Parts: sequence; C-alpha cells; structure tokens
Amino acid sequence: MNRRSFLQYGTATAGFFTGALSRSLGAELKPGATVDTSAGKIRGLVIDRVNAFKGIPYGASTAGNRRFLPPVKPEPWTGIKDTLEWGPEAPQVSPHGEIPEVRATIPVTGMSEDCLRLNVWTNGFGRSDKRPVMVWQHGGGFTSGNGSYTIYDGANLARKRDVVMVTINHRLNSFGFLHLAGIGGAKFAQASNAGMLDAIAALQWVHENIANFGGDPNNVTIFGQSGGAGKVSTLLAMPGAKGLFHRAIIQSGSNLKAVSVADATATAQAVMAKLNVKSADDLQRVPMDQLIQATTSTQGLRLAPVLDGNTLPRDPFSPDAPEVSADVPVLLGSTETEVTFFPGTGMDPIDDTALLTRVKQAARGDDAQAKHLIELYRKGRPGVSNIDVALIVESDMRVRTGIATIAELKAAKPAPVYLYYFTWRSPVRDGKLKAFHTLEIPFVTDNVDNATSMTGMGQDRYGLQDKMSAAWAAFARTGNPNHKGLPNWPKFNPSQRATMIFNKECKVVNDPNGEERKALAALRPA
Repeated sequence: MNRRSFLQYGTATAGFFTGALSRSLGAELKPGATVDTSAGKIRGLVIDRVNAFKGIPYGASTAGNRRFLPPVKPEPWTGIKDTLEWGPEAPQVSPHGEIPEVRATIPVTGMSEDCLRLNVWTNGFGRSDKRPVMVWQHGGGFTSGNGSYTIYDGANLARKRDVVMVTINHRLNSFGFLHLAGIGGAKFAQASNAGMLDAIAALQWVHENIANFGGDPNNVTIFGQSGGAGKVSTLLAMPGAKGLFHRAIIQSGSNLKAVSVADATATAQAVMAKLNVKSADDLQRVPMDQLIQATTSTQGLRLAPVLDGNTLPRDPFSPDAPEVSADVPVLLGSTETEVTFFPGTGMDPIDDTALLTRVKQAARGDDAQAKHLIELYRKGRPGVSNIDVALIVESDMRVRTGIATIAELKAAKPAPVYLYYFTWRSPVRDGKLKAFHTLEIPFVTDNVDNATSMTGMGQDRYGLQDKMSAAWAAFARTGNPNHKGLPNWPKFNPSQRATMIFNKECKVVNDPNGEERKALAALRPA
C-alpha cells in the first residue's frame, strides 16, 4: 500500500472511530478519578458514567537491550500520569490486514516497542466491591493486532454487567516470539515466548492493582478470539500464569501444539540470515522497521509459542488437557462460517463440480470421501446451498475441530466446560459474509453499535447481544454462563455434547451436526 492510500485509510478509520466512540460511550467526557497503582498514580476519564483508563504501562519499554527478553516492570513515576489515550500497538505490519468490515473498528494508535500497555474500564473503585475481572486477549494470530479495537471496548460490559474489563497490548511476531535461547549465549538464555510472558506480566499487574479499580484479583477471567483464543489456550498450560486467572473463554481459535525448539531455532536463524546479522546482540540493534520488513518477507517462519521446557513445559492440549489448569472452568465455541473472514475465500454461488473440489481440498480426501461429506452436510441442513456447504466444511476443518478437541480433553478434568456454536448471519456485504470469524465479538462485549460495519443495524442484534454478553459476564462471575435470558445450558460432556446455539432463537442441541463431526474426525490423522 502506498503512503497516500495509507493516509486515506488512517483518516477514514479515525473518523469512524470518533463516531463509534460518541455513539457507544456518550459524547460527554469528564476528568476521572486518580487511582494508585504499583508504579504510580494515574488519572483517567469518565465516559458516560464509566471510568476509563487507557494506555497504562504494565511493563517497561522493550526496545534496545530489552528486545526479545522477558518483560520487566515499568519505571515508577512521580506525580499523576494521565491515562487518557490508547497506548501504541506492538511492532507489526500496518495497516492491518482484516476485511474492511472489521478494519473499520480499528483506531489509529501508532506503533512502538514501548507497547506494554493495558486499558481498564470500571464502574467504581471500592476495594470491597470485588467485581469479576475480564481480561481480553486480542486476535491477529501471534503476529498482529492490538487491544484497542472499538469492538473490544469495555465500557458497555462494565456499565451493564458490572465487571471490570481489561484489554492488553503485548509483543508480537519476531519481537514477541523469536526464540533465541540456545543460540544467543547467556544473555539470551531466557529469550523465549516473550509475547506470552508479556501476557503473564499483564495478569500480574491485574493481580497487584485491580482491587484499586473495584475488581476482585481472585476472580479473573481470561478470554480471547482467534489468535487471542490461541493465547488463552497457551496460558492454560503455562505454570507462570497459574493463580493469576480463574476462568477461561476460548472463541474461534485454539492452540493444541506448540512450536518445537528445532523449528523455532530455525526461524530465528532465518530472520538473522535475512538481515545478514551474526549474533543476537546485533539483532537487538536492527531498527524496528527493518526487523518488521525482514519478518514479513521471510517465508516459512514459525512465530508462535515454543515448547521450550521452561516457560511452556508441555503442549497446550496434546495429548491431554494441562493439569496445571485442571480446576479452571472453560467456555468455548466457534462461528458457522469462520472462513468468510479470510482473504481468498470464494463466497459466490458454485456448481456441484466446484463444491466437490472445495470439499476435497478442505478435508484432504478423495472423491468418495468428499461426496460422502457433502451428502451428510446436505442431510443435516435441508435446502442448503452449495456455497454454504463449502463454507461450513472449510470452517469446521479450520476452526471447529480444534475447538471440539479442547472441549473433549478439558471435559476429562474436574472443572466444567460449556460449548457454543454461533450461527447468526450478518446482512452486510449483501449477506455473503454470513456468520464470519470475529462476528460474535461485538455481541459478547455489548458493542454491536460500535460494529455496524460488521453487524448491520437490524433490531434483532440487541436481543442476541443481551443474551451473549450476560452469559459471558455470568461465566466470569460464577464459572457458569446460565442466566434467566437463556434456556438451561448444561455442561459439556463427550457423550451428550450439549451445545448452546446462538442465533435469533437461542437453544441447546446435543451434538449438533454429529454425523458430520464423526466423518471429519475419521479423516483427520491420529
């Protein structure tokens, strides 16, 4: 993208953001309270009766000789720090690559290695209030994104559900997941999974400070979507996070297996070769923009949590669910047509030949197996179109099977599991996006009016928003998502497989599309 296009994009996004902020949070912004934190006093804003603090440092700058290394606490300050604006996002390719409907919800924040910032929304500050705390892990894989999208804004959850909402920024891509332990010498012996260690540092900040914001440090829920769901999956297996959260929500994503040390080391060596540097010390001195460019122009990099035997001693969900989080309840699920979010997905009507080709590719099967799958999907959805069959098969293979695996493995542990399936379809882009990846987020966070580019403006949005945001808040409060606005939502078990279907009508179905699930499972490698 050229500079003119980039500037036009930034201006358009900023304009949308300002309008969305005014619509959702009210036009009146007033100076807020001063709150003590472990690093110093901060002052936020009151926006439509909710106290908002933005860009709070939870760690020091990661630039220079701190690049690639575990986070350290921020330098204390004297006086009062104003926390009124979003902090910078982590270094990454800009502008973001989301579809336009989602890109319209992303504010312009700038980019910096001084990116360890978080945002807090609360109704009040009584240390005895003990509100449940919900800490959002943003999407974008392990390579992009930030915690400041308007669909992540925590004001409405705080106001309507009386929770304390937190969103975070942390290191990404090479800055957060370049594994230099073993090749960088003693200085870099701990240079592994820095981005996940940032997330743990943010949770430690919450543990130390959130009572001053009216939150309960002993009732913290981590939740996230897509890459954020992968981060939640990973945190469930990290000993360093134990005790810092008490419930987990996994939306449209998973991380079953970590990157091997061998693959992670090869990735680091490939980046160093691209930059023609000989040591990790030299790599620390490479300008930020050059490291971003080298990362994005090098093929085959594995930039994700690493099975390093230390910060992450086991695969998150292989061969079983981690024992370290056996007592943590989990709520998880996916959307019906996840893949319409991703570039290159065909969404126009297709004939039978094209359908067969797409199902074969998605399932990695032969003609007979693909024909059998198509027959099952048509049987379970009378009158379904060819394009819907293709999109749902592709979505099941890409996302839903991983979610099902976590549900099955987690159900073998003591804590309860609750499974959902989101099938509400958006009217935007002439309805072609259907129930796309990310669409459930504004319903969960009570932000459908911040997301009209994604949801349209129909009145049916509000009823579903109320049901979903109340369920997420109830789960955060008690570990059980049931509330009076929903039919009874039983715990998941591998025999009945109770699943809450979220649509205009919300209902529980045991093992929805079970024949399809079994057929897909038979095609997957052991």
